[in-house]
Amino acid sequence: MAYATMAMRCLTRSRQLPPDLRVAVAIAYALGWRMQSEVLALKRHQLDLDAGTLRLEPGTTKNGDGRVVYLPPDLMPLLKAQAARVEVLQLKTRRVIPYLFPHLAGPHQGKRILDFRKRWVTACTKAGLPGKLRHDFRRTAVRNMVNAGVPERVAMTITGHKTRAVFDRYHIVSPADLKDAATKISASTGTFLGTLNEKGVTDTAVTP
Repeated sequence: MAYATMAMRCLTRSRQLPPDLRVAVAIAYALGWRMQSEVLALKRHQLDLDAGTLRLEPGTTKNGDGRVVYLPPDLMPLLKAQAARVEVLQLKTRRVIPYLFPHLAGPHQGKRILDFRKRWVTACTKAGLPGKLRHDFRRTAVRNMVNAGVPERVAMTITGHKTRAVFDRYHIVSPADLKDAATKISASTGTFLGTLNEKGVTDTAVTP
């Protein structure tokens, strides 16, 4: 299992982060979006639950391009819950809160969460994963999409990689990939190889 995938599962199961930050991490993990400049900067109007989309406005991303992404089914209930939390906060404070990830309590209640680096480090340490970087989720998202059969051009559009050089750098072939390839090769050639085996090709005995 990829380290970032293991980290995601451990952090989710151990509940070391509050629900709203787990949603932010889930977005970064699934879509490969940058945490501070893209995920935490999201505003409520950028989420369209009816259409099932999440968008980044032109000029707000690192490469300057906007993005519209259709949400994976697993993300939909998480984002619905997050939108509901913000709605409750808005009713409670009696003021308009445009952000998708505002502080839900404390002295900064209602203001946008700018970062949660310290909480992330603490959560990873408690989950037994010290040193885990949030930016690693970009690489994980690329690998997951490509391995799932998503065309590279589409994956690049989702993650916001403008050049193949950077995209290819993130899609690193690992020993696990090579083992998986061996399994898939075996599955695709199994009948033929099995026939050879039946015909004695693997018999090591020497006929005098």
